[in-house]
Amino acid sequence: MNPVSPSAEPVLPELATPVPSPCVSLCKMSPETGYCLGCMRTIEEIIAWSKADDTYKRAVWAEIRRREALVDF
Repeated sequence: MNPVSPSAEPVLPELATPVPSPCVSLCKMSPETGYCLGCMRTIEEIIAWSKADDTYKRAVWAEIRRREALVDF
């Protein structure tokens, strides 16, 4: 018998610690939205990411989720 552990469910990246980058190596800024076509971040968010704390990163992920629902690429 193979018990299924509760951790077998995928973890949303914004809930992980440390918070992973949303970068998917498709780095192209949309002139219409100002968001990266790969990760949906602004250039300011991309620049700040490497030095940001997890609270900031989770806020960016929340914005990405909001943008995904609003922007049609």
